[in-house]
Amino acid sequence: MIKKPTVALGIVAFLVLLFAVCLVSAIHLLEPRNMPFGVTASSPVVDAVNKDNALDVITYPSESALMTAAEQGDIYGGYVVGTDSDTLVTVPAKSFFGEIFVRGGFEKEAAAQDRKITTTVVAPLPTSDRTGGVVGLLLLPTLMGGYLVASLLYSSTKSAAAPGRIGFVLGYAALTSLITWLIAGPVLGAIPSGTIALIPAFFLVTVAVGLSAVALQALVGPMGSLLAALLFVIIGGAGSGGAGAALLPTFWQTVGNFFPPRHAIELYRNVIYFGGHNIGLPILVLGLYAVVSLIVIIAVTRRSAPTEAAVAGAPRGTSKVVRRALLIPAAFAFILTTLFALNYTSSGHEPVAEHMPFGVVGSSDLPDAAQGPLLSLDVISYPNAQAATEAMDRGEIYGAFIASESPAQLIVVPTMSDVAPLDLTHAFEAAAADKSEQISVKPYEPTPLPAGDPFALVLATVLVALLVGGYMSASMLTNAVGTASGRWRGLWLAGFSVVTALAIDLAITFGFQAIPQNSFWIAWAIMSLIIVVVAWFTAVLRRLLGPAGVVVTLIVILQFGNPSSGGSNGATYLPGFWNQIGHLFPPRNDFLLLRNAIYFGGNGIEQPLTVLLVYALIAGGVLAYLDWFRSPEPVIPGLTDEDAAGAAVVAIPVGPVA
Repeated sequence: MIKKPTVALGIVAFLVLLFAVCLVSAIHLLEPRNMPFGVTASSPVVDAVNKDNALDVITYPSESALMTAAEQGDIYGGYVVGTDSDTLVTVPAKSFFGEIFVRGGFEKEAAAQDRKITTTVVAPLPTSDRTGGVVGLLLLPTLMGGYLVASLLYSSTKSAAAPGRIGFVLGYAALTSLITWLIAGPVLGAIPSGTIALIPAFFLVTVAVGLSAVALQALVGPMGSLLAALLFVIIGGAGSGGAGAALLPTFWQTVGNFFPPRHAIELYRNVIYFGGHNIGLPILVLGLYAVVSLIVIIAVTRRSAPTEAAVAGAPRGTSKVVRRALLIPAAFAFILTTLFALNYTSSGHEPVAEHMPFGVVGSSDLPDAAQGPLLSLDVISYPNAQAATEAMDRGEIYGAFIASESPAQLIVVPTMSDVAPLDLTHAFEAAAADKSEQISVKPYEPTPLPAGDPFALVLATVLVALLVGGYMSASMLTNAVGTASGRWRGLWLAGFSVVTALAIDLAITFGFQAIPQNSFWIAWAIMSLIIVVVAWFTAVLRRLLGPAGVVVTLIVILQFGNPSSGGSNGATYLPGFWNQIGHLFPPRNDFLLLRNAIYFGGNGIEQPLTVLLVYALIAGGVLAYLDWFRSPEPVIPGLTDEDAAGAAVVAIPVGPVA
């Protein structure tokens, strides 16, 4: 009895650790590595920016040739050398973070060399996609939709080569592709009008992924779903390059080329922003995945024809039962896929700061002038700079404007948000320029960001892995032992949480140096709490609702809790609905507890800690009661624990910067 749960939870712990390591290693240091960059001639400014060989410098014969390359998405930026002044070309749609590097690096070096430059923006990001995250958000429903339908169908039929499976996947892909486009386009306005070409792109990605998963199931049986999640979600997702492939470590730049997520991202981005240029390779790779998978599935289906013939001879009505059994898992897959499209896109495609807590010392009209459609401030007056600094130390405000100093000083807090310092700096500098005033900008970190997390992205990334570990452990434990009851189940999940959190904390803190080392112990405790809350919550719903309880957990935690967490942007950037509901779910409280304990001296942790402890006490108490009295487990026709476990394995968000 001990061996099965130990093996099952050990496999989950390994997968969750691998998931965390892959994601963090891919995004914790977003910096250019051989980033394609165009020039028209040699320049000491370019040489200075490229002193660490961050750029793959490509020389073009003329400015028009360079501009054409930028417009087609061939390069991340360019530098046109002139006689009296130079022109810097930026391409925000190619990479939001890449544009920050290009603009900041070249403006700094040009100023140091007293060289005048002007900036030309090619393929600017619209307000509806101001950080370039929409392509990653579109990847979620198309990537996960293929995995989900393949996994759940296999769990229901115990066969990957069942007749009609190919047609079912194709039909499902067509339906979800249309739904995804309708949600992202006409409903939410996250993509420009006229991008109907995205529908076949969505279809191709979903088919390539879904048929690949079916082919793996046909070759290796039940492990096919797990292998598909490992290759396409965990490894492929980490190397997708949603923030720009050239900003990934060279290892992930290379690995990502072999998997569908990278080519899906490039296909979507190039269709939306670059007029459909450079889509041949993504279509070819995704098409090869689909065609090769078709060949494998057909070959296995023909080989198993005698078995299928025997099934055909079953009593009349059996096929109708099978069809009905397929509808339930397919319906769950469709619901989850639709929620991936609706919830993640609506919460994240247009981050606009609403009522951002912000401190002001002294009298100035710049805080009012800096506000606009992308930034509104909840201004809090402080008597002096020390009082404002203490508020920032407690994590109460995103920054402060010290008008009493000369020149006036804008202070931003990078540990509060990865986007807020950029928005505040841009808004205040623009307002100051309009009024012919001078200001200085100073970043302030009460606890400095570690070398392995300069953009404050790691905690939000790790949180996804912790949530996955919680619901997957409860689901896989039930699947392994064949029952959702057992008096020691809560302790098994608690032990799993402590061990898995320790492994992740060690890897992130000491392996990647992405969490301050003096926060190791408190981070371990909080990570353990995060995992066990979700694990016990899942276990309780599984006992009360049967296998459907796991799917309900995925919806509550993954489809509503995670999109409303705020993540690295901060909750102030969420739309009203998502901002308001976030405090009700564990993920928002998980993130605030982890962030404030590590970077703000434990200030502001009372509410999130209380919420999580209430979740833990209620879920743990109910689970203990149910397990002690061994109440009957509900049975949902057409949905088994294998179905639920399959959904738990593959229903993983690819990550905040996919």
